[in-house]
Amino acid sequence: MAENNVNDDQPKRKSFRTLGAIVLVAVVGLILVLFGMVGSNTESTNNQATFIAKRGPLTISVLESGTIKAREQIIIKNEVEGRTSIITLIPEGTRVKKGDLLVELDASTLQDNKIDQEIRVQNAEASFINAKENLAVVENQAESDIDKAKLTLEFAHQDLKQYKEGEYPNKKTAAENAITLAEEELARAEETLTWSQKLFEKKYMANTELQADKLAVSRKKNDLVLAKNNFELLENFTYHRNIAQLESDVKQATMALERTERKARADVIQAEAALKAKEAEYNRQKDKLEKIENQLGKTKIYAPSDGLAIYATSAQTGGFRGSQEPLEEGQEVRERQELIYLPTTESAMVEVPIHESSLQKIRIGLPAIVTVDALPGKKFLGRMESIAPLPDARSMWMNPDLKVYNSKIYLDESDSALRTGMSCKAEIIIEQYDDAVYVPVQAVLRVGGEPTVYVVKNKSVEPRKVEIGLDNNRMVRIISGLSEEELVLLTPPLKSASVDLGAQVTGVGSTGSTDTSDTLKQQINQRLEIANGEQPEVRQKDRQDKEASFPDEAELEKMRKQFENMSDEERQKMRERFENMSDEERKQMRQRFQGSGEGAKQQRQERNQ
Repeated sequence: MAENNVNDDQPKRKSFRTLGAIVLVAVVGLILVLFGMVGSNTESTNNQATFIAKRGPLTISVLESGTIKAREQIIIKNEVEGRTSIITLIPEGTRVKKGDLLVELDASTLQDNKIDQEIRVQNAEASFINAKENLAVVENQAESDIDKAKLTLEFAHQDLKQYKEGEYPNKKTAAENAITLAEEELARAEETLTWSQKLFEKKYMANTELQADKLAVSRKKNDLVLAKNNFELLENFTYHRNIAQLESDVKQATMALERTERKARADVIQAEAALKAKEAEYNRQKDKLEKIENQLGKTKIYAPSDGLAIYATSAQTGGFRGSQEPLEEGQEVRERQELIYLPTTESAMVEVPIHESSLQKIRIGLPAIVTVDALPGKKFLGRMESIAPLPDARSMWMNPDLKVYNSKIYLDESDSALRTGMSCKAEIIIEQYDDAVYVPVQAVLRVGGEPTVYVVKNKSVEPRKVEIGLDNNRMVRIISGLSEEELVLLTPPLKSASVDLGAQVTGVGSTGSTDTSDTLKQQINQRLEIANGEQPEVRQKDRQDKEASFPDEAELEKMRKQFENMSDEERQKMRERFENMSDEERKQMRQRFQGSGEGAKQQRQERNQ
């Protein structure tokens, strides 16, 4: 038979002879220094309860109550917002077909909301159309204003160009021609006057005619002066004034065009923003209407597939939900509330709450034996499938001191007799030993942090340190330090009547069941090996390598002598080192010391054989 270590599920560590010796010396020294050697107690044991250490089959298991549930099921929830009342409800346990009506909820409030919302949608649509047409008008007006401003600017440029290249040159030429003409007419008038004077001197012309010629010369001189003045006025004043006015008109037209374009863009953007706002409001109101219509559709819940209709209130267990009233017509339900479970297959599972005290023992893959209260005499084999990473919040809300982790056990076989909501008990098998030494858990105390039993010898009590494995809440496995048939106190150091509980230690762990078949036991052993991630031959080889790496009895004696020769200062340092260790480091040291003890024991047995 292969000897199972309590920590087989932890990763295997490589052991060397030197390391084992050092660790063993440290642990032995710590035990002796920290806790001392306890002497024998000579108190009488006549009136104390005792137990004879037994050797035999032992199963380490955890027994929890659970509920049968379908492994694969569709959860029907209320998707109507707020709170609504149930109008019609399919009877529980009815076999339904896909498309059958399961639940009908009150839709009167939603119908009224739909009518109001349709009116809002129509108003929003009218506002949206008005904003859309207004945008078209604004865009058209903006385009017209911009075209007009551009035309004004173009005319200003043309007027400036026309004056510079046409009107001004013409006026300048006319002024110059006027001066030339005036000069010619003045010259002709002066020539005429000269001839007139000669004729007057010869008495061929009258004085009046001479005076007329003189007047004509004066007039022509005045015309010449006027022509020159007009030319100077054109060049020095009129030209500059007209150029400045026309350039100003161009600048004003340019700025007017910019203002018009900016105003047009602002008007268009404002109209577009108003249109987007109205469109968004229109779409929002339509979405609300669509949501109400969708909610109205959800007031009638149809079966998505074939199955057996089970009320959620019948399948829920634990917490304040467990005390909820059964589902019935007229009951008010909230949004997202689970209403009906619709199993899609006959595959079943068990939902069990694992107490935090047992969580360290449980791991995924462990086998479990499930017994259903409604099916006496039947046992179902399953495996641990999942363990919740956090405690159940509902249980903590009801009792902050109670922390349980909801776990699932998948059953290997299907049975039509299994129904969702059935109560059951699940015995999770952690370890099975064909040959193990065990005592009741109350017989083991921790003295200075080390497990200790009180052995009765010759009517006296002797405390003894032992190495223990797992327990099943009744019996604890003794790995080393105690042999079978040795008598230990059940309630040290209290006194009570002597009792022998040996007859009660039979069967599978804490259940006391004795009818487990060999086939079932073999299946459990195989599953334990799979859960531990090991094969039997690999475990046997690792154990042999481990035992060979630890010191034998002679070396242990040598280590004890070395420890006895330590100075008080060295022992003090060792004590301080142990006190500064973390819980994990102390656990590892105890495991290594335990391994060394088993290795030495095995070697002694081989030498005796």
